[in-house]
Parts: sequence; C-alpha cells; structure tokens
Amino acid sequence: MLITHDTRCALDTVVDLVNTAPEDETAADGLPDLAALADFVRNHEISEVGVVSAADLSAVRAVRARFAAIFAAPDAGSAAGLINELIAAAGTTPRLTDHDGYDWHVHYFAPGASVADHLAADCGMALAFFVVAGEEERLRRCEAPDCRRAFVDLSRNRSRRYCDSRTCGNRLHVAAYRARRKEATG
Repeated sequence: MLITHDTRCALDTVVDLVNTAPEDETAADGLPDLAALADFVRNHEISEVGVVSAADLSAVRAVRARFAAIFAAPDAGSAAGLINELIAAAGTTPRLTDHDGYDWHVHYFAPGASVADHLAADCGMALAFFVVAGEEERLRRCEAPDCRRAFVDLSRNRSRRYCDSRTCGNRLHVAAYRARRKEATG
C-alpha cells in the first residue's frame, strides 16, 4: 500500500491523539489543558491553526473519542460508518495546497476550520484510505495485557502485535521466557 507523506503524518497524528486518552478513570489525560493542546498542534505541525481555546480542547477530546471508536471497530463496515460520520461532521472540503516547503498535497479541512474539524477531516481521510484499500485490520490496539495503546501496523505481513516491540513486546517475551525457565527448573 502506497502511503503518501501527508497520509503518514495524519496517521501518526491520529495515533498520538488517541493515545492521549486516559486508559482508565485513574490515569491522567494526555491533553489536560490548553497548553498541552497547543503543544500537540505544534509538535504535529498541524497547519492553519490559530490560538486554541477551551472550546477547542473540548472538541478535540470529543474527536479523540470518535477516533478511538474507529480503532475498536470490529469490521470494515463499522469502521467505514464511523469514519463517514466523523468526516461529514467536519465539513470536509478537499483542496490542493503547497505550504511550508512541501510539494502539492491535499488538505481535507475547510479554510478557517477549528483544530477539531481539521483533525477529523485530515486524519479521518487517512483512516478512510485504509478502509478503501482493505487494510483496516492494520488499525490496532496493543496486545500487551497492561497496554491498550493504538498503532497502525505498517509491517509487510501485518504481524505487528505491540505498540512498541522494545517495551511491550520485549517485556512480554522476557516474562514468557522466565515462565518457561521456571517451569523447566521447577
């Protein structure tokens, strides 16, 4: 599957956004305030966003929950329905642009859109491309029992199971190894 630069950026952004959500009632929110949202916008180089407000923070958190539902969708039809609702609500307006030293690419948000609508449109379209390509199973959650972080499996054989093989994957492999050793010496 060919993934363009702007689609890859949108995928990275949506994964990072989903992963800012608290995993349970006791965990901290990764977007606790306006400063965190402003940092998120700056770190992900989200263009055409002015000063963020409390309304933006609330709206981005709502969009984040809708993206999380897409990652949890049981099948392509469910994911497609959720994506369609998300991008329709954002008032998607495709347009060509060449800004900040990037060649021509498509933005899907309307000029002057809120940061939430910007994220819903651009990131929603990136996820839509995966559904169209029959690759929605690549939108995953980490299989480590104590981690449910979202990620996009871009491995050739669609075999990635953990959000990060150096942390979650390695931790589980070490635990399994120790359990086998203990059983063998047991």
